[in-house]
Amino acid sequence: MISRKRSTRNLSTGLYRDARKKRKSELGRVPVMTKVGETRKKSQRVLGGNVKRKILATNELNLFDGKKYVKATIEGVVENIANRNFIRQNIITKGAVVETNKGKARITSRPGQVGTLNGILVKE
Repeated sequence: MISRKRSTRNLSTGLYRDARKKRKSELGRVPVMTKVGETRKKSQRVLGGNVKRKILATNELNLFDGKKYVKATIEGVVENIANRNFIRQNIITKGAVVETNKGKARITSRPGQVGTLNGILVKE
């Protein structure tokens, strides 16, 4: 189980004493590793009855070329500052640079949190 609760250790390596048990609101989830491939999405109910639409895999994005948004197809991940291993595995995160049929693009949306993939054209 992934928890977003405060650590049990304080800065001086002593232990904090728990004042209460774990809460469901402190529950975390496994990150969605959005891959390059045939489009697959998943909806998930979150706190407050809201819905997050997560992209599990996709090969197209909404590309902003400076004037308007156009559809582009993704060919692969070129650069990813989140983790260098994501490049080999073709994992898309916010800030990743992908190769498209229109040129290189930087991802501006969070594919694991919102149901769309947006990017801007990178000038070389």
